[in-house]
Amino acid sequence: MTETNRIEYKRELTSELDIEMEIVAFLNYKEGGYIYIGIDKDGSTVGVSDVDDCMLRLKDRIKHNISPSAMGLFDIAEEQKDGRSIIKVTVASGIEKPYFKTKYGMTPRGAYMRVGTSAEPMPQEQIDRLFAMRTRNSIGRIVSNRQDLSFEQLRIYYDERGKRLNDNFKRTLELLTDDGKYNYVAYLLADENGNSIKVAKYSSLDRCDLVENNEYGYCSLIKATKSVLSKLDIENKVAATITPMERIETPLWNKVALREAVINAIVHNDYSFEVPPKFEIFPDRLEITSAGRLPESLTKEEFFNGISIPRNKELMRIYRDVELVESLGSGIPRILRAYGENCFKFTDNFIRITLPISVQAGTQSAPSRHPVGTQSAPSVENIDKLIVFCAEARSFGEMLAFMDLTDRTKFRRKYIHPLLNAGILEQTMPDKPNSRNQKYRLTAKGIALKDALKNNE
Repeated sequence: MTETNRIEYKRELTSELDIEMEIVAFLNYKEGGYIYIGIDKDGSTVGVSDVDDCMLRLKDRIKHNISPSAMGLFDIAEEQKDGRSIIKVTVASGIEKPYFKTKYGMTPRGAYMRVGTSAEPMPQEQIDRLFAMRTRNSIGRIVSNRQDLSFEQLRIYYDERGKRLNDNFKRTLELLTDDGKYNYVAYLLADENGNSIKVAKYSSLDRCDLVENNEYGYCSLIKATKSVLSKLDIENKVAATITPMERIETPLWNKVALREAVINAIVHNDYSFEVPPKFEIFPDRLEITSAGRLPESLTKEEFFNGISIPRNKELMRIYRDVELVESLGSGIPRILRAYGENCFKFTDNFIRITLPISVQAGTQSAPSRHPVGTQSAPSVENIDKLIVFCAEARSFGEMLAFMDLTDRTKFRRKYIHPLLNAGILEQTMPDKPNSRNQKYRLTAKGIALKDALKNNE
């Protein structure tokens, strides 16, 4: 592996090494980049002798020597290469360009950009242009409409991770504006606020039949996040598939992707709109909608390639501190691995992630299509055939003939009753269950299941 426009090697971290210049260049670069400490320019691994000390010095230099604050825009991690310990610094592209070395300010001596495999001084004209374009609606700059805030919940979450908030935590965590007032980040993380996240549930495939509406909020955003995760974990029921060899159980949604989608929507929501993210559960899908478009400097292709530009770097940093976020830029790839690019929809003001309920390998709709749960239950293929056949209302006799069966009692016990109990089929005349004109049709859940089967053929 050689150096590229996104990869830089450094043999060791010394006082003479201008690591700030490299960090600044990547912060100003639209794709960010990676710096490896412990690798020669030719790609040979030399390793780092004292990893902990090196990581502490790196964090301290980035924290104190770069402006605007880069906290929340970088990760520092130990990796193994050729049997030796090295350090990987992941740097995201920032939205407050130009970034610069604090000592030299917004001048070519302080601001750098990535050109090929090197960091080059940024022309003053470009510095001035970027500063004029700098995002003005950062929640770190918006003054909270309340200044009587407390943060006991935040202290508890830090204590749970063995981290103590000192007396200067409000400044350290960037909860204050330049003039010392609480900003909107502080408001969102305070014990009491007016922010609330809704989790709605519908019995129909549209938004007409609301059956449940929960609100989680008016408290620290971290507490609200944990409440949303808990609620969706309860909703993420396990479905069972009976095969000739085994019973396979899978959740409605991929658990890793679901967690990442929830965290991503909350951390990257554009709170300057004063619109929180929302979560909506339908019989065939989960929709997660967050406010805000993609950052202006980020294309869809770059987004899908894992390029990370955190919208709210202050929230990102705190969510990493309390271990709700594992590493910078890891969330989207995990969602894509499970659901692909088509689960994302971008508009001028919102980003929506749709996680479908699938019936094939990976995820399945609940409850199980085989509620009997025994080896004598019908095969998966037969159940699938019957569900597709019932796209139109069918009589008992039509279904029996279609399945090429003759034992009416057994067919009713093994097929009709389980599918009715599972909420996949319903009677067209429920008030006259024994009517000779009785037919059976798919419910909303059954239609979703049928559509998923057709899409996976």
